[in-house]
Amino acid sequence: MLPLLLILFVAVPVAELYVIIKVGQWIGVLPTVALLVADSMAGALLLRAQGRSAWRRFTAAVAEGRVPTREVLDGVCVIAGGLAMLAPGFITDAVGILLLLPPTRAVFRRVALANVATRMAAQGASWGAGRMRARWSGPAARRPYDVDGTAREHEPERLP
Repeated sequence: MLPLLLILFVAVPVAELYVIIKVGQWIGVLPTVALLVADSMAGALLLRAQGRSAWRRFTAAVAEGRVPTREVLDGVCVIAGGLAMLAPGFITDAVGILLLLPPTRAVFRRVALANVATRMAAQGASWGAGRMRARWSGPAARRPYDVDGTAREHEPERLP
């Protein structure tokens, strides 16, 4: 976790400054600033359009009664892409555009789902595991509940 935070808060800003300086030397200061402002405005417009589209697909999936996994991941990508586009810098703008465009967003979605599936398999989680029991604190702590909410009585545990 610490290396990821170091990359996010140290390496990315340093790289952004380096690229901004290089672009500024290449095309000039005012065109560089204008390009950064235009990128942010384009990102805001893309965020708005793609966000509305993702929201419509999400509500349609819920109305159809299916789990909106794809739609939720699209929404996360749109929000992350929009935030990346609003941040000043060319590297984050490139990442933001990739997250906002539907074809490349599908690639990010596949990678995210594969990552989640790998983590769940590594932790020993199983899909369709029959009955799960939850133990609650308080007076109901001695009654395990099944997934459907029915309680099963059993002999209380005795403390030594």
